[in-house]
Amino acid sequence: MKIILGILSFCSVVLFSSNICAQTSIFDEHQAFHPEFYANNGDDIRTSLGTPGPKYWQNAANYKIDVTLDDVNHSVAGTVLITYKNNSPHSLPFVWLQADQNIYNLRSRGVAQTSITGGRWANQNFNGGYNIQSVNIVKAGKETRADYLIADTRLQVQLPQPVKANGDSVQVRIAYSFTIPEYGTDRLGRVETKNGWIYEVAQWFPRMAVFDNIQGWNTLPYLGQGEFYLEYGNFDYSITASAKQIIVGSGELQNPNQVLTTSQIGRLQQARQSNKTIMIRDENEVTDPSSRPAGKSKLTWRFKCQNARDVAWAASPAFIWDAAKINLPNNKTALAMSVYPVESAGDTAWGRSTEYVKGALEHYSDQWYPYTYPVAVNVAGRVGGMEYPGIVFCGFRAKGKRLWGVTSHEFGHNWFPMIVGSNERKYAWMDEGFNTFINTIANTAYNNGEYGNDTSSRHKLAKQYFSETTESIFTIPDVNSPSNWGINSYNKPGLALLLLREEIIGPERFDKAFRFYIRSWAFKHPTPWDFFRAIENYTGETLDWFWRGWFINNWKFDVGVSDVKYIDGDPAKGGLVTVELLQMMPMPVTVQVTQENGKTEVVKLPVEVWHHGSKWTFRVNSTNKITSVVVDPAKRLPDYDDTNNTWTAK
Repeated sequence: MKIILGILSFCSVVLFSSNICAQTSIFDEHQAFHPEFYANNGDDIRTSLGTPGPKYWQNAANYKIDVTLDDVNHSVAGTVLITYKNNSPHSLPFVWLQADQNIYNLRSRGVAQTSITGGRWANQNFNGGYNIQSVNIVKAGKETRADYLIADTRLQVQLPQPVKANGDSVQVRIAYSFTIPEYGTDRLGRVETKNGWIYEVAQWFPRMAVFDNIQGWNTLPYLGQGEFYLEYGNFDYSITASAKQIIVGSGELQNPNQVLTTSQIGRLQQARQSNKTIMIRDENEVTDPSSRPAGKSKLTWRFKCQNARDVAWAASPAFIWDAAKINLPNNKTALAMSVYPVESAGDTAWGRSTEYVKGALEHYSDQWYPYTYPVAVNVAGRVGGMEYPGIVFCGFRAKGKRLWGVTSHEFGHNWFPMIVGSNERKYAWMDEGFNTFINTIANTAYNNGEYGNDTSSRHKLAKQYFSETTESIFTIPDVNSPSNWGINSYNKPGLALLLLREEIIGPERFDKAFRFYIRSWAFKHPTPWDFFRAIENYTGETLDWFWRGWFINNWKFDVGVSDVKYIDGDPAKGGLVTVELLQMMPMPVTVQVTQENGKTEVVKLPVEVWHHGSKWTFRVNSTNKITSVVVDPAKRLPDYDDTNNTWTAK
């Protein structure tokens, strides 16, 4: 097919026309292309280039955590020592921490705002939360009790002296305990298998809230649907548990000689060199006492995780355990691991999990940014799908395409928001949506497209994404209605990036711009405006019309064929095709024109054709009668009403 650019508008005396667009357009070019978009100018902290500026700062938090898992009472108890560094230009007389476990207290705001019909975030009448034994300030090796306030899922600590600006530090030690719920808002929990309980433990210690130059202290409560916004730092943590437990966690195990058998240590070393999955503890060994160190009733597992925003772990006597090497750029490697019960084993189920982990992380590392942790662990358990640095929880019943999808998705989160640390509590689309986008590309790449992608017409998707009950993507996650949660957080922003890549900018230019954004904000805290600016600056495209319509507002896209005419009524002199934008969202448009002689031309209209209104006429160098005109013939645009997309000659 011949491709031509249709940019010019023609006026002439015509003798033939056909009008099929009966709707009245609501498009307003002055609003769609309004010259003002960014509320603030770039500065020395966040530049107009969309990058951190020379005076960008963020605070840091290092954690030393020591806890015990009680697998009889299903509880965790211990201490966390937090070293908080204030890099901001402000002296801080108090600090805020997140106390997410308090959502499981029946008096929590999360419970109060849960519908009586329940839902995904309901904790199913479990009454838990943190039991805080003490909060102490540590200075020069001495501890003094601190004044503190618990407000739902937030904990405020008053400091005896403010932590000074520009690099001063304070240490806080908290002694605490909590009971692990069976169902923890689909982010943590426990499930019983025939060989014992599987514990998936997250949000398991009070964590520093973020203090930034946008909001100050970010203290939105944890209600379930909104996820997390966390500072980066280093983690040194230990879990003491019954010797029968196998424990995996974020980061790297520091004491394998104390908690593993000689054969398991040897197999792990073999797995680090193998592209094929190696069994560390197979199905037959799960019930074999010799698969655990002899003569011990309890063992302490020690882990370290560097430059992370969080850590999580899992424990069970029921774990099968396998592993393989992950090949990373610059000849670096990491270790992919999976742990799962015998109920999940099999070549069509979790027996392929480590293969999926390896495939996903190798793709994301090559395509976007190298994976940053030494180990990547997939845990089969109660949680359907949840991500933490270097470890993810996926449903133990998942298999085949479903297991690939949830594994790839949860590990994709190691890029958004584990590497690019956006504020999930406010902007879920910056992690779920961006992750959905990279998942789509990974689906095509993995194993020659074994699991492929949904090939649904985007015209059909538009009817879901822009129904009368949908909301703007710029909606706080906890305000999103449950029916819109998946659309606004995952699907619609994911499609937005695909549209930018495929229809507006082009894959090569977009991919480079997206990498620029990732590199610029790796282990930092970008806002939506930083993302918008980074993409615009790198690609050289002004995209305020797209951000305004697709993200800020909830504008629909609907284009149709309005008129088909001939110059002087003579097909040999050329045709004039008019397309009309009926809704508020402008987009570039592809139009396919077919003549009676079978000749087909594809016309690419840039978004600028809508600068002067809702209608645009372009010339077709026809030599025969035009038999059909089709707007968006491949159905690649989210056209809300495609009944007006096709004109056929009478």
